[in-house]
Amino acid sequence: MDLHEQQAAGAIAERIRLEREDRGWSLSELAERSGVSKAMISKIERCEASPTATVLGRLSGAFGLPLSRLLALAEQASERLMRADRQAIWKDPETGYTRRAISPATGNGLELLEVTLPAGVRIPYPASAFAFQRQQIWVTGGELEFAEGEVVHHLRQGDCLELGSPQPCVFFNPGKIDARYVIALTRR
Repeated sequence: MDLHEQQAAGAIAERIRLEREDRGWSLSELAERSGVSKAMISKIERCEASPTATVLGRLSGAFGLPLSRLLALAEQASERLMRADRQAIWKDPETGYTRRAISPATGNGLELLEVTLPAGVRIPYPASAFAFQRQQIWVTGGELEFAEGEVVHHLRQGDCLELGSPQPCVFFNPGKIDARYVIALTRR
């Protein structure tokens, strides 16, 4: 195996370990979910064995990821710097809501998003949108009204809120200027 192949194998091994640990699964649980032996998974994670395409397909299926996504995450693992001009930006054409993915795609379990919510805009989300992640909201500009189930939080610049258990939520900007906030996400 040449140096490039060794680096790729190491990145895949690390990605598999991260995906398993992010879900709080033991080697036994991943083995049961994937149909790949616990011993083989352990060898792959320690770079003592290189997985076949079939094994990678089983592992990615257990994680609920397409194989292409698992490999892309592994390839990007060494990219620890995400330059502003490479950050993906999505804008809702109806509301003007803008979401920038700030974090590098290293898959370390933390994702940072920068959101701009125009004045008067209300964005509802079902509880299922929060089922597999923990979130904190840090307001960096303007004001934000965040409804978490029946509880309404009035947030101003500098305020930071940790979300509770998954509930239907509504982000609303009651102000006259854009609300800007950062969302920090980790998997549950």
